Amino acid sequence: MSGDAPSRVGVPSVPPPPGARHGVLDVPDSDSAQMRQILDSLRLERTGPDSFAGGSLPQLSGRIYGGQVLAQALLAADDTLTDDGPRYLHSAHGYFLRPGRSQDGVTLAVEQLHDGRSFSTRRTHAFQHGKPILSIISSYQKSQPGLDHHDPAPQAPDPETLPSAIDLFESVDHPVARFMSSTAAFDIRHVGGNLYLGPDPDRAERQMLWMRARTPLPESTSQLLHRALLAYACDQVMLEPVLRRQGLAWRSEGLSMASLDHSMWWHREVRVDEWLLFVQRSPSAQGGRGLGTAEVYDRSGALVSSIGQEGMVRVPDPDPPLAASGPDGEWRRPSLR
Repeated sequence: MSGDAPSRVGVPSVPPPPGARHGVLDVPDSDSAQMRQILDSLRLERTGPDSFAGGSLPQLSGRIYGGQVLAQALLAADDTLTDDGPRYLHSAHGYFLRPGRSQDGVTLAVEQLHDGRSFSTRRTHAFQHGKPILSIISSYQKSQPGLDHHDPAPQAPDPETLPSAIDLFESVDHPVARFMSSTAAFDIRHVGGNLYLGPDPDRAERQMLWMRARTPLPESTSQLLHRALLAYACDQVMLEPVLRRQGLAWRSEGLSMASLDHSMWWHREVRVDEWLLFVQRSPSAQGGRGLGTAEVYDRSGALVSSIGQEGMVRVPDPDPPLAASGPDGEWRRPSLR
């Protein structure tokens, strides 16, 4: 386990202004070293009435993990809401504008676009060294009664009967696998095989997997933080359905991937420290881009979230061979944080 704290290089230290709600956003601690490192990056410092600063988690690639910036932006936006009663994060739509450096911290600027009787809307920009790396609009709603229905969850094996990605990485003697196993705060268990070491020979149109935090979060953890952590965690799997349909794996030679945009809806309360079923598809890929979607269900079968992400997915030829196995094989897998 790397003991490195989130990097705050390039982030100014400014005292909170008079009347600010918080100097540092209230984020609980965790008994898990892996989760504690993530929570440290989400413990934002307020640097102005609508501005914040946060650290970045170490990555072998040197690039910021997109889910980290998503979660930071959602927390920053929420902290600018008025105190007329709780409003819950229900949707967000954002664009990844340029790659960020994991060696440097992040500054966030929030625009208070609208505060109505039921809904509030915020636009948040994340910057490094004065250049935007993410722009996202998020919406918050008061808890209100209304119509209620959702599609049922499909049948899926019990997650406890499926192999864990963490166990797989611990069994592989490779520096990237060791990094993943030591830093992963979320356990992922695929139904029907994963794509870490090889492609899906059936090129299935649907992927299902279970995910949860490796250790329980404190009972005091807010619903906002659970929803932000779901945004954090989902970014690592959203483009997998594209790879699966194309017969690719994370180790496919020459594979180049990057998230372009991200849309997310939270329908019902969610806990990321309980098993969540991701039902994923890729309805389209073209022009070097692929679209991944996910419906996320809890163990009771309730639909808690819907997610869509388009990403750049490029390979040097339509049927690339896998990279050679062994300690020198190159892994393209994002950090399993």
